[in-house]
Amino acid sequence: MAAIRVIPCLDVKEGRVVKGVHFENLIEAGDPVEHAAFYSGERADELVFLDISATIEGRKTMVDVVKKVSEVVFIPLTVGGGITSLQDIEKLLKAGADKISINTSAVKTPGLIKEGAEKFGSQCIVVAIDGKQSASGWEVCIESGKTPTGIEVKEWAKKVEGLGAGEILLTSIDMDGTQKGYDIQMTRTVADNVRVPVIASGGAGTLEHMSTIVKEGKASAVLLASLLHFRKYTIAEIKNYFREHGLEVR
Repeated sequence: MAAIRVIPCLDVKEGRVVKGVHFENLIEAGDPVEHAAFYSGERADELVFLDISATIEGRKTMVDVVKKVSEVVFIPLTVGGGITSLQDIEKLLKAGADKISINTSAVKTPGLIKEGAEKFGSQCIVVAIDGKQSASGWEVCIESGKTPTGIEVKEWAKKVEGLGAGEILLTSIDMDGTQKGYDIQMTRTVADNVRVPVIASGGAGTLEHMSTIVKEGKASAVLLASLLHFRKYTIAEIKNYFREHGLEVR
């Protein structure tokens, strides 16, 4: 097994970091640049910056904030939110992003995955999938989880890999913000059906949740927000716990 990555996530709205439950009831959690600098110093493996209201508000990602964040971090930076074209991708890469994350636009314009991978390389293209439990499994939702698509999560994961996505950021809407644990079954189902790394997101509450989603859910990385923003755990504590439980970390 490759080394497991620990990745803080900055969900940003109106220039501030926010966190909610099931993508709703958002509360402020600080300044994105300050958090980014802190996590870089904490030796996080990567950082994810998601402008969560860009798509809903019909605007582009806040490039100025991305630039400020990129100036204070010395770890790979993934940026998402409101990306709809190759020009958007190029602008964010020039602003300091190492990878871009697309969700709604990937569903609406799947060709963007292929075009982005061909022009910038698969390693730059992360497809974020927000899944919600349904009668038949898990359904892909877009527009910050507000719009169900009728697309099955596993099948969509396989399709985006085929189009050239280099990584999948998989979030359980049902578990998001609950701190009751990741959706192990959904994560394992996706990981078993693709060859690219799967980042698990949504539901972490304890160190055991994190190791379980790696061991049983076959995740390649854990994405964390409130547990880190409110300093319940440090990156070092998480990595030490992983080592103690037989998991390799960077």
